[in-house]
Amino acid sequence: MTDQTYRPSTLLVHQGADRDPATGAAAIPIYQASTYHHTEGRSGEYDYARSGNPSRQQVEDAIALLEGGVQGFAYASGMAAIGSALSLLRSGDHLIAPDDLYGGTWRYLSLILPEQGIEVSFVNMTDLQAIEDAIRPTTRALFIETPSNPLFNITDLRGTVEIAKRKGLLTLLDNTFMTPLLQRSLDLGIDVAIHSATKFLGGHSDLLAGLVTTADPELAKRLKRFQNAFGAVLGPFDSFLLSRGIKTLKVRLEAGQSNAEALAERLQEHPAVARVYYPGLADFAQRDLHFAQAAGPGAVLSFELKDKGRVAPLLAAVKLPIIAPSLGGVETILTHCWSMSHAAIPAKVKEQLGIKESLLRISAGIEDVEDLWEDLEAGLGN
Repeated sequence: MTDQTYRPSTLLVHQGADRDPATGAAAIPIYQASTYHHTEGRSGEYDYARSGNPSRQQVEDAIALLEGGVQGFAYASGMAAIGSALSLLRSGDHLIAPDDLYGGTWRYLSLILPEQGIEVSFVNMTDLQAIEDAIRPTTRALFIETPSNPLFNITDLRGTVEIAKRKGLLTLLDNTFMTPLLQRSLDLGIDVAIHSATKFLGGHSDLLAGLVTTADPELAKRLKRFQNAFGAVLGPFDSFLLSRGIKTLKVRLEAGQSNAEALAERLQEHPAVARVYYPGLADFAQRDLHFAQAAGPGAVLSFELKDKGRVAPLLAAVKLPIIAPSLGGVETILTHCWSMSHAAIPAKVKEQLGIKESLLRISAGIEDVEDLWEDLEAGLGN
């Protein structure tokens, strides 16, 4: 199935291929092979698993269909996807990135890229003028994360793309929080869309995966060359799990988003809570901008406690949420950003960004929201 006129919910289920062409099986088999027979010494569509695998091809085609790209690429983790997308840069280049972003990305951009001769400037990307002011003669790309993790700062994607096109810069967007179901990166003019498929696309906290796609054939060639040469590819079994997870993204995300909206509203009224960050709230400062480029608020929210001393008792008391540095699973995940998801960022930098020790993040799962709320309320106390 390759007809891109189908609506997103249909593409999620049927993807690039919805049955095995050899047997008619309702799932693409797990091709657990490292190499392929060369008939009469000639290679066919597949020759060596690093270069291609039918199971991996399934999810690569799926992300291209879902984002509107010409080709997709699957990697062994979300960070492998980010690092591989950034292979489009060269030594001597300059990259602009948001100052508020996932801790693993911050670590890669601040520690690894400089070792490769690539300079990075972290700026407030909610301010288009700040982006303009940060551009140098050596600037080659803008890395974007919106909503940002964990403070939900919203970057104006159309405005950022306009700057990039005017200045001849690439745009790369980490679209993990929103997924292609809520935010279509390439339709908004982004050059390269990136996903930690470990999260919502996989959806069951049982795999590591990263996906990248682009609508630019030349960029696709460069990404394919690096993927094949570097080899940080997604294995066949994880590709199978990811394909299966993608099929249920719509129902999982709708349930999680509904729960997140209810939890955000109730947390906002709780006396122990100082502030809630969630685009679905009526008083969210950048709500209009977010909904101008996204179809929903998503299933993740953050909140600050008035007393950081209540963090440890809350984490000890709750029974339903998994306490972990991840998100996007069918189970609700509660994260202490300071010590988990953003542990790689120095304390001084976190303080400057407003990531407080009292900040927690919830990725709402698909449980009954009343059970979730009763558990959280008991942990928060009265």
